[in-house]
Amino acid sequence: MDLVWAVIGGILMLAGIIGCLLPFIPGPPLSFLGLLLLQLRETAPFTTQFLILWAVIVIVITALDYLVPIYGTKRFGGTKYGLWGCTIGLIAGFWFGPVGIIAGPFLGALLGEWLGNRNSDQAFKAAIGSFVGFLVGTVLKLIASGVMTYYFIASLI
Repeated sequence: MDLVWAVIGGILMLAGIIGCLLPFIPGPPLSFLGLLLLQLRETAPFTTQFLILWAVIVIVITALDYLVPIYGTKRFGGTKYGLWGCTIGLIAGFWFGPVGIIAGPFLGALLGEWLGNRNSDQAFKAAIGSFVGFLVGTVLKLIASGVMTYYFIASLI
């Protein structure tokens, strides 16, 4: 049965890493579920304090993932059009590989601001803020899921 928990947990870890790049898949929570599944093995590899700490980290990072792009956009003078454009640009950009994942949110925010009747300078500045916020959120999620994946693998070895 230990093998079953390890395989399902590994799938969740992989889904967690992928979820860090896709806005509609909750990356860190999936990675955390992978850690929790390992607790079902005959010998639980993690302490209660370890799991509580990671639960808090996952909650904070998940909240920040929504707040950081909003803060970045507003800090740089953006509107809700830029936020929506950034999100739609990310989803559309995913289909164009790594370049699309990077360029999509920026171009989406820029187009969103233009559609919101902003002039080019304001739209560009807001797009930069939205993009910076998106990058910060994505990096935070990747770091958290990456560290959880490290602990997952280390507990199997």
